[in-house]
Amino acid sequence: MTIATANIKKATKKVPVRGMMDNVMEQFNSAADHINLHPNIRKILSITNNEILVNFPVKMDNGDVEIFTGYRVQHNNALGPYKGGLRYHPTVDIDAARALAMWMTWKTSLAGLPYGGGKGGIKIDPSKYSQSELERITRRFTFALADNIGPEHDIPAPDVNTSSQTMAWIADTYMSTRPPAERTANQHVVTGKPDGSGGLEGRDRATGYGVYLSIKFWAEKNETNLKGKTFIVQGFGNVGYWVSHFLERDGAILVGVQDAFGSVENQKGIKVEDLFNYTRINDGSIVDFPDTKAVDKNKFFTLDCDICIPAALGNQITKENASKIKAKLIAEGANGPTNVEGEKILLERGVSIIPDILCNSGGVVGSYFEWLQNRNGEIWQLDEVMAKLDKKMKESFNKVFDYSKNEGVDMRTAAFCIAIQRIEKAYIQRGIFP
Repeated sequence: MTIATANIKKATKKVPVRGMMDNVMEQFNSAADHINLHPNIRKILSITNNEILVNFPVKMDNGDVEIFTGYRVQHNNALGPYKGGLRYHPTVDIDAARALAMWMTWKTSLAGLPYGGGKGGIKIDPSKYSQSELERITRRFTFALADNIGPEHDIPAPDVNTSSQTMAWIADTYMSTRPPAERTANQHVVTGKPDGSGGLEGRDRATGYGVYLSIKFWAEKNETNLKGKTFIVQGFGNVGYWVSHFLERDGAILVGVQDAFGSVENQKGIKVEDLFNYTRINDGSIVDFPDTKAVDKNKFFTLDCDICIPAALGNQITKENASKIKAKLIAEGANGPTNVEGEKILLERGVSIIPDILCNSGGVVGSYFEWLQNRNGEIWQLDEVMAKLDKKMKESFNKVFDYSKNEGVDMRTAAFCIAIQRIEKAYIQRGIFP
């Protein structure tokens, strides 16, 4: 393990109030206890390898200079390069990045990918900046990270409030800083790029499609049909839209949606494509969508539905609202949307939860396909990508479902146990240097 020092200030550690880091550590320790994880390996996996904090200046459109703070936390790379998204959001801080990086380690391990886990981003509200300012902020952040990212070291991807355009700026900036002979060979420094810049066909829908597949597989295991089932979605961005698209295609009915602007409901059904087209001409907002009624944001999760899909931010389902949830299935499209107290209440009530590290892993699986495509100089067609994603997700789901049944544990504990055991095996076989 190394600590980056050149032009970088190490992030100061602080003890947070109950937050995502507390949740991920409790989940980890519960699974580690169940599998009797070797105490030395537990010590290693309980901490991050590297925590990088960068403060960097950017000139705004009006000529003023603003200072931004960016983070990149690299949790573990026992199985391969660090992998994980970059988000632009006011809630980004070192503790959130730590928790998200750890979840990425378990997610990539569970999916059987040759990756570790990393996460980061910039503490910023992107809606307050122009497109040209966001480009300069992104490029300067990339330059500040310097050699702390790389196609065989740490591979960022899109996350909350970042997109394929963001990844294209990062890739171009990173390649521009490499020696001329190495530039084209570093295209896979990020994944989630646009199709014309080395991106993977279907990467835009991979996460949402993976959430849909997880719900579909769960329904099959429970001998139920998705046709006529009602669902609500928190977050109608890339993930929320695509999971809704595929569920509606199978006959499920969208009855409630919440985004950063508000919440709407129609128990008779909300047409997914109509809502999507509405958001495109209304600055991304779902508010006042025709034939819907507004819902109090604090009562959104209490709506009548069969399936609840939190696909926004973490810590959304808590002890305050878990007892009021009417859904029989929670499919975690976001990272860490259900905290430990909320999950205990749900499980006691017989509500099933498809955990985030399984449910939303379609995105990182798609990223792996893109990384391979760039690395090997190949171009994959959409139908090939979707078929590969379907197969990979089904393998992971079956492993978790079977482990859960055989061991008598919930699906999150099962997923963590499988992921941790794969990393433990790598450490046992290789040993600890020196």
